[in-house]
Amino acid sequence: MGAAYGTAKSGIGVASMGVMRPELVMKLIVPVVMAGVLGIYGLIIAVIISTGINPKAKPYFLFDGYVHLSSGLACGLAGLAAGMAIGIVGDAGVRWMTL
Repeated sequence: MGAAYGTAKSGIGVASMGVMRPELVMKLIVPVVMAGVLGIYGLIIAVIISTGINPKAKPYFLFDGYVHLSSGLACGLAGLAAGMAIGIVGDAGVRWMTL
């Protein structure tokens, strides 16, 4: 959710800036890329968690479930906050460059 919000807000800023100063579009696309990387972080954590779940090798205890839940929540909530911050700051920064 954070990556999508950050990409959308920054993308709106880049789109509005592209009308006024098209020569700066490629230079100011960095916030969109940074917001997109947040989704990759979530994918990496999901792969790490899913490889840790192997009930045939060892039993899956309640503690393991809480550890996996808390690591997923930590990554997800951090990604949400970072995506919102990247979106707001990226949009403001891109619009400032059009002045």
